[in-house]
Amino acid sequence: PDPSASERELHEGGEYRAVAVGEPSPEFAGNAVRTAKYSALTFLPRNLFEQFRRLSYVYFLAITVLNQLPQVAVFGRGASVLPLAFVLFVTAVKDAYEDIRRHRSDRRENNRLAAVLAPQTAGEYLPKKWKHIRVGDVVRVASNETLPADMVLLATSDPTGLAHVQTVNLDGETNLKTRYAKQETQLSFSHDGHVAGMLHCERPNRNIYGFQANLEIDGKRVSLGPSNIVLRGCELKNTTWAIGVVVYAGKETKVMLNNSGPPSKRSRLETQLNRETVILSIMLIGMCITASVLAGIWLLNHQRELEFTQFFREKDYTTGKNYNYYGIGMQIFVTFLMAVIVYQVIIPISLYISMELVRLGQAYFMGADNDLYDESSRSRFQCRALNINEDLGQIKYVFSDKTGTLTENKMEFMCASIHGVDYSSGKPACGSSVVGTMTSIYITCLMLLFPNKTSYLLVLVS
Repeated sequence: PDPSASERELHEGGEYRAVAVGEPSPEFAGNAVRTAKYSALTFLPRNLFEQFRRLSYVYFLAITVLNQLPQVAVFGRGASVLPLAFVLFVTAVKDAYEDIRRHRSDRRENNRLAAVLAPQTAGEYLPKKWKHIRVGDVVRVASNETLPADMVLLATSDPTGLAHVQTVNLDGETNLKTRYAKQETQLSFSHDGHVAGMLHCERPNRNIYGFQANLEIDGKRVSLGPSNIVLRGCELKNTTWAIGVVVYAGKETKVMLNNSGPPSKRSRLETQLNRETVILSIMLIGMCITASVLAGIWLLNHQRELEFTQFFREKDYTTGKNYNYYGIGMQIFVTFLMAVIVYQVIIPISLYISMELVRLGQAYFMGADNDLYDESSRSRFQCRALNINEDLGQIKYVFSDKTGTLTENKMEFMCASIHGVDYSSGKPACGSSVVGTMTSIYITCLMLLFPNKTSYLLVLVS
């Protein structure tokens, strides 16, 4: 039969891949994933680049370089390097620790086991590590298990091919989504326990809500859409088992294509410090320019006295050479650099050393806090990003997509008095409060007006 318009578009565009069901192909990406930011080779250059994105660190580096010049050096060359080196070292250790945890998480994820159909066998599924799964593998997923890759459903435990998945790891929604296996593949699987065919699908893309493909099986071409694919990270729910063929694996899965990597997070305090560093740097430059200009004016007014000025001799009488003087223009520039060294304390590096040490201490105490221990999952508080400790609990915006999400409709029985009987259930009697008194008067009036009525009003005060 003629393919549909979407199928013609799939083939004419040439942007599709052919997957043989049950025949793993090595030409496509493997299923191993990596979410860590650094490796052993790239850690030092990338981490230094990340750290020097802070303007204050660039400022401290400039001060350290100036201290290496003998004309303006105040401290020893080695001593001027130590504070900045200490800050960089502490931050690098902190970042390395965070990235090691990411590597461990990736290793656990890649070494999880899944039931994969063994080639050349009659429906025998063998355990296989996630990182060894390839495009074309047929995978069997049981209830409450996580899907190891993006798969097209071939069959489920439901005779109609229905499966329920939870996509909380993708979009945060806890409600179950329905996915379907085509009846052609469902029937073929129920007959001989095996499905064979050629699947043509679109190239990997980031659209988690779109999918376009077709499957050639038993001489027929079956169209597939978004309702026939389940994505990596979803969990199978309310379905005993589901079987699918892997179409996208590893870094080509939709969840990994939408993952831009670990972000470089900055707290509001650190952002404010960057702004203040710029302001203080401008003030520092202004002070140094003023000092150098005044020094230049003084030099112009005392040119003839420099040889006899204490601490400012122009000539060394033992050798007859000039020293400590480089000409008015150069002397003004050297004075500017010396003023930078003198006024550098306007931006203290000790503040950043204290901040890094405090963050490490905060992370330790938060993890050791017994009040933050969850008994149901037997897990403690984990500080995954040490750069934003100070933002914990600082809520600026609250978003809600439903009117009742942040409200609680709760009716609580306070008290009631009916025919002189107090029904407060151990709570303060109604007669002892204004509400109770008003309630008793109201019910008494009703009894006088309608003496033959056998039912009385129960008043609930919320």
